[in-house]
Amino acid sequence: MIKGHPLKGAFVDFINDINSSTLFSYVEKVEKGDPIRFYENGKEWYKGERFYFKDRDGERIIAGLGSVRTIQSASFGRFADVESQWDAFIDRSSIHNPYDIYGTGPVAFGGFSFDPMRPQGEEWSRFAPSFFYVPELMMTVYGGETYVTVNVVCEDVDSSLLFDRIEERKHAILSDMKRPSEKEAVLMELRAGNTAAWKKSVQAAVDEIETDTELKKVVLARKVTAAFDGTVSSDRILRRLNEGQPDSFVFSIEAMDSCFLGASPERLVKKQSQIVLTTCLAGSTARGATELEDTELAEALLHDDKNRIEHDYVVQMIRQEMQSMCRRVTVPDAPVVMKVRDIQHLYTPVVGEANEEDSILRFVETLHPTPALGGLPGEKALRVIRELEEMDRGFYAAPVGWMDYRKNGEFAVAIRSGLIVQNEAFLYAGCGVVPDSNPETELDETNMKLRPMLRAIGGGNE
Repeated sequence: MIKGHPLKGAFVDFINDINSSTLFSYVEKVEKGDPIRFYENGKEWYKGERFYFKDRDGERIIAGLGSVRTIQSASFGRFADVESQWDAFIDRSSIHNPYDIYGTGPVAFGGFSFDPMRPQGEEWSRFAPSFFYVPELMMTVYGGETYVTVNVVCEDVDSSLLFDRIEERKHAILSDMKRPSEKEAVLMELRAGNTAAWKKSVQAAVDEIETDTELKKVVLARKVTAAFDGTVSSDRILRRLNEGQPDSFVFSIEAMDSCFLGASPERLVKKQSQIVLTTCLAGSTARGATELEDTELAEALLHDDKNRIEHDYVVQMIRQEMQSMCRRVTVPDAPVVMKVRDIQHLYTPVVGEANEEDSILRFVETLHPTPALGGLPGEKALRVIRELEEMDRGFYAAPVGWMDYRKNGEFAVAIRSGLIVQNEAFLYAGCGVVPDSNPETELDETNMKLRPMLRAIGGGNE
């Protein structure tokens, strides 16, 4: 209960000065908590307004419940619009955060659609092209310590009752209550779409690249639809992803009866004070059945001309864009192989040094879409994608992540992902098309990339 809370006096002063502030936010350190359980326990009160984000190394995990402010934008300047709305909200806030821990205090979590110019698919109707919300309750686990952020938006003096109610919910959720187990929906049908038509699109992209000397690469994606005999439990899928993909970013964001979630190996950008990290991830092969086969596949990938060319396109673009925003940029001379459960990638990390006051959204806007998910050059590749892809990617292959009130945050590229809508799941995968791409091989690559989500929804591929 709020009675006796050490911040009661500050809160009373805050609501008495409501004309100048709207958000009251405070952070507390609590006993060790489980963010997945926190996420699941919050369903009783916050279903349809939850998020989860684990970074690739498991260093920081954030789970949020509820929404005290939703930020949406469909405008052409959507990145600047989102930042403007976020800044205005923070400017009218009273923040009590004694901890110098990134990802505590007010955080906006969400993402941007891949291409706002694309007509929105019906399955994505719950998500705006730019969609963020500020949670009412949030758990952050970092360095073995657990922190809880409470956000209260006050509109009148009765807000003190709201404060009490939120405190009660917080204590109930942190009490490690056990929710009844949900019946698992059974997968009834898997619709792979018209794969023959998709392969023709790949060949059409190859032809376009060969006739246009400026166009070097186009990334084409496809969608697989799964139908179930009942409502799909996104909580169960998230837990499977979290347990089965420990070396990936694991994320989930709800919007009413829809949930977009996945396990991505790819960071778009992370900003922490002056340090900016991004990733070049392009070129892939399967994992081997044995350690020897796995090593041989990795070595072949490192020396494969097609994959190295595809990877180098990404490195060149990201180096150039980072140099335009940072005073210092470090890029290794050659890629290494990143291994995740189902696939191996060529990987080059990029580190930049920027101004502390630069917003992470500036980097998100500049880097999205990378050549790994769009193509090169970007605008020409997007035009080809619009012509050849017969679907709306929505948030697939787009930036998903969080930003805090100090201009920092982290965004993953939302690949190896799917959208859950009631009794259906829409799964996405793509491939980089370059001059010597083979449509059949590219189809095989997308099938390999679909495995993590197929396994998570109960579709086999163990």
